[in-house]
Amino acid sequence: MTFAASMLASVDHPPIDWHALAPELIVLGVLAIIILVDAFGGEDRKWAISSITSIGLLVAIVPVVTMAVDGAVRSMFDAAYVVDNYALLFKALFLVAGYIVVLLSTNYIAEGDYWEGEYYQLLLASILGMMIMASARDLIGIFVALETISIPAYMLAAWRKRESRSDEAGLKYYLMGVFASGVLLYGMSLLYGLTGSTRLVDIAAAVSGEAPALVIVAIVFTIVGFGFKVSAVPFHTWAPDVYEGAPTPVTAFVAVASKAAGFVALITVVLVAFPTQPEIFEPLIWALAAATMTVGNVIALRQTNMVRLLAYSGVAQAGYMLAPLAIAGHSATSAELATSAIATYLVIYMAMNLGAFGIVIAMARKTGSAELSSYGGMLNYAPALTVAMTIFVFSLAGIPFLAGWYGKLAVVLALVQPGTWFGYSMAIIVGVNSVIALGYYAKIARIMWIDPAPDGDTTRVRVPVSVASALVITAVLTVAIGVYPPLVDQFTGAESFLTLGF
Repeated sequence: MTFAASMLASVDHPPIDWHALAPELIVLGVLAIIILVDAFGGEDRKWAISSITSIGLLVAIVPVVTMAVDGAVRSMFDAAYVVDNYALLFKALFLVAGYIVVLLSTNYIAEGDYWEGEYYQLLLASILGMMIMASARDLIGIFVALETISIPAYMLAAWRKRESRSDEAGLKYYLMGVFASGVLLYGMSLLYGLTGSTRLVDIAAAVSGEAPALVIVAIVFTIVGFGFKVSAVPFHTWAPDVYEGAPTPVTAFVAVASKAAGFVALITVVLVAFPTQPEIFEPLIWALAAATMTVGNVIALRQTNMVRLLAYSGVAQAGYMLAPLAIAGHSATSAELATSAIATYLVIYMAMNLGAFGIVIAMARKTGSAELSSYGGMLNYAPALTVAMTIFVFSLAGIPFLAGWYGKLAVVLALVQPGTWFGYSMAIIVGVNSVIALGYYAKIARIMWIDPAPDGDTTRVRVPVSVASALVITAVLTVAIGVYPPLVDQFTGAESFLTLGF
């Protein structure tokens, strides 16, 4: 035996569950294939790359389903990487959202004059980071996953390199993102210095009991860092400009998938690392949630641009999703209900928000504008798109029986369960903000159904097959979940969630 062989034989290799890593490995393999096709493919590689990407994302769902059927909790690397029902749900969410974004992107990117391979490479890299985030149970894994998500997103936001607004969006997203990462990393470094471990369960054991001042600072900095990622007020200022300047499919991706990944990280850290410190994180999250939904809805009332309106709407929706964490430290049952409510809302948010951005993409092909006034008279020349957009905006508003109403119901039920003034007051704020939000969602419907078409232009909208497919998927999900909520309950049931690596 050679010296090198003997050295390798003496190394204690950690056990690796290849089935558990299969979804990530498939996405990584598809990314490698795209790089090769982009480098050596012919002139028809543009359409081939988008097809390979979409097929690869669907194939990656297969091992997620097989592991869900198996039901076993898979733990690797000293429980720093865990694949359980919680992780599988969000991996499936990221893959489906990524697939829908690819459908929305196919014609948009192919009809541009930029190198197409880079777009799908960055998209897949970001999705890979999201999937790692769903299973990460230590600070290093969470931070590396977060940066794997964010760095490609910064470049995607500036994809239209010859447009100043896109350049501004990418630069603003990058600068704010780097600042937030610095704040988050400082909080994480304090946690490691105080506890001597990066594993979340070890941190939880070390910070139990009365928290010293540095623990409070660490928790606050960590939550504030994640506040940027989910566009919580007052860390939301990047969102409207980035949403408006980035390519619309990228906006949809950042608004849904990237935000969902931020929530996954926030849930994991708060409920695994800080479960014994509710007196610290609950008031902070209560204030963030109340400010986020209120500021987002009030500013959205004044918007005249559809993308900026959806940006502030997304800020408000983040507030609704933050709300259950404000009572998650009350008891184990409260934590379970909070996790279930946020997971339910994220699944529903994915469907209705991606659908709304799909309509924006379809309409921009005709009008070349995202101004609300350009949607006038839609009923006359695009009745199907009008009905679909009405479904999406009323679902976002929480009108029964569309999926959004059940998402808000799940949030409110989670809030009132502990029977505390914290929960009741937050539930009231959610209800009041839902009424405020109806004002601008109903305005969109009024413009589409009642207002005349600008300049009397009633030319039909030609919707590409890929965009139409994305709209059908999202509209069916939005209606089906609203009519039959158990369709989503079976995947987001609280009883299966809080394994989280324990």
